[in-house]
Amino acid sequence: MKSRKSFFVQLIKQLICLSMVAIVLAPILITLFAALKTKADMVQTSPLLLPAIENITFDNFKKVLTDKYLLIGFKNTGILLVVSLFFNVIIGTITAFIIERFDFKGKKLVVALFFIGMLIPTFVTEIARFKVIQGLNLYNTLAAPIVIYIASDLMQLYIYRQFISNLSPSLDEAALIDGCSYFGLFIKIIFPLLAPATATVCIIKAITIINDMYIPYLYMPKNKLRTLTTFLMNYSNAQQGSWQNLAAGIIIIMIPTVLLYVFFQRYILAGVSAGAVKE
Repeated sequence: MKSRKSFFVQLIKQLICLSMVAIVLAPILITLFAALKTKADMVQTSPLLLPAIENITFDNFKKVLTDKYLLIGFKNTGILLVVSLFFNVIIGTITAFIIERFDFKGKKLVVALFFIGMLIPTFVTEIARFKVIQGLNLYNTLAAPIVIYIASDLMQLYIYRQFISNLSPSLDEAALIDGCSYFGLFIKIIFPLLAPATATVCIIKAITIINDMYIPYLYMPKNKLRTLTTFLMNYSNAQQGSWQNLAAGIIIIMIPTVLLYVFFQRYILAGVSAGAVKE
């Protein structure tokens, strides 16, 4: 009786897991199947099925890849990613290190302001933010979203603080006794140990930036400043009635996110205090 109950419990768990996987993968597979179909197959075959092998086509991908704005979108998105992630990592690690390792007047107030900043919805400050960007003459430039991505999201500070708090202070003491400066301590010891946290920050921030359409659309309306999301939005308007072409565009634009995850995934679950001195 007990073994039968255990069997049913395991079966239910597996069914739930399979259902969740199906929910996640179904839209991706439907989009991929559509990208491999001709316009006629879109009408004649089920969205849940591939077309006949002899009817599989890559012409939809070729059509998307020949669009000049796709290359512009990749270039602009790449610039936003590299610059934004660089400054987010540098500013985030230094700020978290100072807050976690040093005591100074007004520290609690600073931490409270950071926390409040995370709680305030962005739409509340959107008008003020737009005016600031205009006042800095950054409107319709790549610098506008870069400044916003660096300044408006404090998620990386929270991640780095949690990570550094798990690193033993003995690391700092040993390095300082050996004659290391605080700068050397941060560069040679603390920063390398933050690799798992940095990987997590990069993945989360990169996915956020790649998927963001609102900020690029609002602050960079020029065609030459299109990102992948704004390219896809304009492409979808131009391809009404051609779902197979739009599906191919979606699959192509998914590639950077997939590659990013594949590259960084081995760092995400690395030990939080790997290499740290145990007390």
